[in-house]
Amino acid sequence: MKNLLLAALLCASPLAALPAHADALPLRDQARLIDQLTAERFDTVLPGLMQRNGIDMWILVSREYNEDPVLRTMLPAEWLSARRRTILVFARDPANGTVEKLAIARYNVGSSIQAAWDMQRFPKQWDALAELVRSRKPGKIGLNTSATFGHADGLDHTDYKELMAALPAAYRNKVVSAEALAVGWLETRTPRELALYPQLVADTHKIIAQGFSAQVITPGTTTTEDVVWWFREKIRAMGYETWFHPTVTIQRAGAATGNVIQPGDLLHVDIGISSLRLNTDVQQHAYVARPGETAIPAGILAVFGQANRLQDIVLAQFQEGRSGNQVLAAALAQAKTEGIKPTIYSHPIGYHGHAAGPAIGMWDMQGGVTGSGDARLRASTAYSIELNAEAELPEWQKPIRIMLEEDAWFDGKTVHYFDGRQRQPHLIVK
Repeated sequence: MKNLLLAALLCASPLAALPAHADALPLRDQARLIDQLTAERFDTVLPGLMQRNGIDMWILVSREYNEDPVLRTMLPAEWLSARRRTILVFARDPANGTVEKLAIARYNVGSSIQAAWDMQRFPKQWDALAELVRSRKPGKIGLNTSATFGHADGLDHTDYKELMAALPAAYRNKVVSAEALAVGWLETRTPRELALYPQLVADTHKIIAQGFSAQVITPGTTTTEDVVWWFREKIRAMGYETWFHPTVTIQRAGAATGNVIQPGDLLHVDIGISSLRLNTDVQQHAYVARPGETAIPAGILAVFGQANRLQDIVLAQFQEGRSGNQVLAAALAQAKTEGIKPTIYSHPIGYHGHAAGPAIGMWDMQGGVTGSGDARLRASTAYSIELNAEAELPEWQKPIRIMLEEDAWFDGKTVHYFDGRQRQPHLIVK
């Protein structure tokens, strides 16, 4: 992990020695890498997105502690929130395809976004924005408003009213939703971000493997809550954060209940870590061996194989330009012809765990997802391939559900797992 992250920094200055117990980079070096990645995105991702969406000026507004989800991804790593009212303006020059990056602020926003507020001429911040709009003469002005994606709906009501009142009258009818631009910014992964992801997912897998082992679990004593909090502490000890509280659940034979882990239990975990503004999201299983058992029962492996096959079916339906709903419908139809009982609820991942982009089903929306499910698949995007297959387990005389989730990226033609996938449950032998 450390070697890959250090290589990704690509900077000449020496780095401080890494503590032996931590898997994440020291915070100072993380900040340096985050700022490098953000600057690179401004230069290589943003111009093409603005051109593709026909937006000449993108205005983002946030007040401290009420940040637009998009704006948060653009702030310097050292900024933990917006400052007072932060206004960012991206103005595209159609002649040369470049984007001017400006802030109506008292100071620069990091090294990429230059301050553009002459407080002597314009004591009021909104007046300075109005003058900038007049001087750049944009044809279309994008604002972050969206009924479909919360990620792209970050302009709050007060700021919207004040912004519209401040805009010169001739430009108010040029305002459009920047939904597609905002989603594009959030969902597009650069080559350097994609190079970081395999180790983040590998570390997630390693955390699961250790938690789902006899090192942590003592059948008859350890509870699911014990394991959940072990995961939380482990994530923190490794220098990571998590974007949601993990869950550990049990499936078992008979009608027995309770959260104390017992021999013969099939365990499930849903967990994700956060680092360098990227997130992982993984679900795996473990089997707790009964006395004398040295292998996972064949019936469980058979259902697991159906879930792996369902993963293959979903990935085979990825085509650039298809909607999430089209992928969902085709994958469900194929799975059912093969005798699989499927539920598919895959989603984009990146700056957010449940990220902007095409929703490929939700657990309670197997007929398609209005709005986000209509979004189209694009290259250089990442997904959590999340789903389950259900089948009868004869020896338990009831069905079991294998719930899997693995992170992957789509290059426009093929989907690639960042760190492989689970092909059978972890085996816990005490």
